[in-house]
Amino acid sequence: MRTEEILAAIGTGLWSWDSSSGTVTLDAEAARLVGLPAEATVRPGEEVRPRFHPADWEEIDGIVNFAIAEGTVAEARMRIVDEQGAVVRTVRTRSKPVPLDTPGRHTYVLMGILQEVAQPPEATAAQTPLTGDWRRSREAFLLDAGRALAEAVSTEEVLRVAGSLSMPGFSPDGLAVFGVSGERLTVVGHHGQNVGDEKPFTDMPLETDYPAAEVVRTGQAIYLESPEEYRRRFPATWPLAEEFGRQSWAFLPLISSGHTMGAWMAGFRHNVAFSPDERSVLSTVARMLAQALTRAGAAETERELSLGLQRAMRPSLGPDVPGLTVAARYIPTGGGLQVGGDWYDVIPLPNGRIALVIGDVQGHDVRAASLMGQLRIALRAYASEGHRPDAVLSRASRFLSGLTETYDLSDGEDRSDATRFATCLYAEADPGTGTLDVARAGHPDPVVISVDGTAVIRQTAGGLPLGVEKDADYPTTRVVLGSGETIMLCTDGLIETGGHDMATGWTRLKPVLEKNAEDLEELADALVQTVHGPGSHYTTGPLVDRREDDIAVLVLRREGARTRRTPGRRSAMTIAQAEPERVASARQQLRELLHDWADTEQVDSAELMVSEMATNVLVHTDGDALLVAEVMGERGERRLRVEVADSSDELPHKRRPGEMASSGRGLVLMEMLADAWGVDPRGEGKSIWFELYESAEPVELSG
Repeated sequence: MRTEEILAAIGTGLWSWDSSSGTVTLDAEAARLVGLPAEATVRPGEEVRPRFHPADWEEIDGIVNFAIAEGTVAEARMRIVDEQGAVVRTVRTRSKPVPLDTPGRHTYVLMGILQEVAQPPEATAAQTPLTGDWRRSREAFLLDAGRALAEAVSTEEVLRVAGSLSMPGFSPDGLAVFGVSGERLTVVGHHGQNVGDEKPFTDMPLETDYPAAEVVRTGQAIYLESPEEYRRRFPATWPLAEEFGRQSWAFLPLISSGHTMGAWMAGFRHNVAFSPDERSVLSTVARMLAQALTRAGAAETERELSLGLQRAMRPSLGPDVPGLTVAARYIPTGGGLQVGGDWYDVIPLPNGRIALVIGDVQGHDVRAASLMGQLRIALRAYASEGHRPDAVLSRASRFLSGLTETYDLSDGEDRSDATRFATCLYAEADPGTGTLDVARAGHPDPVVISVDGTAVIRQTAGGLPLGVEKDADYPTTRVVLGSGETIMLCTDGLIETGGHDMATGWTRLKPVLEKNAEDLEELADALVQTVHGPGSHYTTGPLVDRREDDIAVLVLRREGARTRRTPGRRSAMTIAQAEPERVASARQQLRELLHDWADTEQVDSAELMVSEMATNVLVHTDGDALLVAEVMGERGERRLRVEVADSSDELPHKRRPGEMASSGRGLVLMEMLADAWGVDPRGEGKSIWFELYESAEPVELSG
């Protein structure tokens, strides 16, 4: 005998249901049991589903999900109905759900048996007609409900999840969540009623003879199985409930941390006897609902606090400054309160200039935000007193050191991580001349974008981060912006987010700076979008998303023509006597300025001449060297002019150095390598310059 014949003899059929395709496969006995012709068949789910009682079909989905989660067999009893909806038999199913690997979808194949049950469960009108294995059905429902409520992040979402819950065997048609405000009952939310139906129950005194009020007062659940019981126990408020036409009600306390925070009402259109199992399910859902509402309320309070802190700490860009255009972005990290230690500021100064400030306090927590707020106020105060950039940062460093020391000694506890530092860049800008005097405390260098869109890191002198040493020095570097040029200041979060370091992060940002240099607002947006992707919501205001580090970006442009028909780029830097290592920085800056120069040998020649000119100033004079490099003209026909000025009146002389001589080659090299060169005396000091023409043939040095 075949297996199918043996199973048919004992009233057992084989079936499978593919949730991805929606098809049901039945052998002859299974087809007979569900009321179809007794022959093997494959039918669409839409044809098979009406053969089962609607309540049982809804129940099976939760049972299957529970079986998948637990790795067990799905068991249930299901009633088979005829075309008029009358129950003709009850079958028992034992099926194994096999999950399918379908990207983005929760699908499975359900394979098992259908077996006729000789004695279906009895049910009365006043009782819920429970189907299937009640314990397994209840566990499956609670598993789904707990998962859904745990994932809800707002009160509105919790209420939406609560309204969508379909309880096994009995589903309420109306739900309401009541809260407590002082001595009054409020309606937090409701489902299954029309808008406005909640008004009579809103702002109700707790002394009112109403089930939800009594639940809040006593902390005990109230189950009302019929309208007569409701009218007998709560005659004063029965007229308010009567108009909804319900037959049974359950009012349960919402308890969190031992405190009754409100009540939950579930209303039913049919009579419910509220058996011990049903009361257990309702009580469990009420506990999960209370916990979900508590979490959501705490998260919403946290978000409100976060937004308030951001609004209080986020500076405005202030009034428009003639001659300058400014744009900025602040994006907090996604963890915690969405506040951190990064900030930017634009400060009007007494001398008519403006100060640009950008900084980053160590950490991403509330204390970092607190220190940032205090440090920002201190910097504003020092700047408003008229101090120069180096003095502003020196005072700020002492101020931050004092703050962290006070914190260390405040309560005598071990505060090994209490001492924190901050990086900062402070620039005083003159709108009239385009000069910026920059002082830097351990912060990334600024980036200058020339009129033709070329972005170059402008290396500046710097000191230790604020708060590391009380008496740290912060040398000042002068940066000159030409008409239409832009300077970008940022915190390290913009550069290093996504696993990048300073070098690779700059490589990622450089094409963005050069491509979007026309409009400052678009440039600021593009920088953030490059780091966080096109789906990021970024503004000068709050941002709720998970991020690795805070980001602050500040871009400033000196107004003037920005047209690619008259391209040009310019760079200037000071090389101090005490900083000969900056000669290497000058070479690197020149190479970046000439990144697209046609002939690399000319670039090498320019680097060599700059080294000679700057070194001669440091060796043969007592002053600093001011280097200015400028590229003008159309590509392929451009002209490079480099000037190195110093304060000495002594003019250089061309010499014929011997083979072993260590000096005397500077002017000889310039005569050989430059297309033009010269020495110009000035009122105080002199300027040595050379020019290279992109269209000219480079001079090759013989070995």
